[in-house]
Amino acid sequence: LRPIFEFQFSDFATLALEQIVNQAAKMRFMLGGEVSVPVVMRFPAGSGTGAAAQHSQSLEAWLGHVPGLKVIQPATPYDAKGMLLAAIADPDPVMIFEHKLLYKMKGPVPEGHYTVPIGKADVRREGSDLTVVATSIMVHKSLEAAQALQAEGIDIEVIDLRTVRPMDKRTIIESVKKTSRLLCVYEAVKTLGVGAEVSAMIAESEAFDFLDAPIVRLGGAEIPIPYNPDLERATVPQVPDIVAAARDLVRGAR
Repeated sequence: LRPIFEFQFSDFATLALEQIVNQAAKMRFMLGGEVSVPVVMRFPAGSGTGAAAQHSQSLEAWLGHVPGLKVIQPATPYDAKGMLLAAIADPDPVMIFEHKLLYKMKGPVPEGHYTVPIGKADVRREGSDLTVVATSIMVHKSLEAAQALQAEGIDIEVIDLRTVRPMDKRTIIESVKKTSRLLCVYEAVKTLGVGAEVSAMIAESEAFDFLDAPIVRLGGAEIPIPYNPDLERATVPQVPDIVAAARDLVRGAR
């Protein structure tokens, strides 16, 4: 069987970490490749619905830390279907973090069977002045920010990471070599988040010698997600925050 679990909230993964981390992720390795665990787990994630601290977290970096798991974050309707079908066909456990605010998004989705490869990022917008690596809903906020900055003569390249593990390092490296600047945008708490891994990867690669400015991470605040809607919005990056960080990076304020 190829079971698909949907957690009501991604936060509830914390109640199943024994089964996910100590069992599903390790069976193939502990039994010499004789068995696989082709399970898909769907996690409605993220803030913006007023669900407060215990129902609004972004925990993809937690599971992305575990060898044996694949962790993906589709940002479009097309990818949501294509990556789900790829996950079902995969022999290993795949964790899908689906931002709750993206469930209402509409876009072209073919009726037939197709897959979007796990482990391959997508360049959503080409640019020359700055690489923005974003995840999930932050892809759309970054694209909006890039459009606003275009009027100021700042050309932003936006990469939709799509897969946290395994990460598409080559696409990011080649982009940074072209733009010489990197901004990582993600909703999860900034410390030890996906942006930290992207930053370290670039620092350890040949792209480091191409950098003209320090790498910048724009992540969530170091607090649980508040219930109050104004505080909730202030806790995670918004379009003006991305615009300001990108402008500072390109114009040398950092």
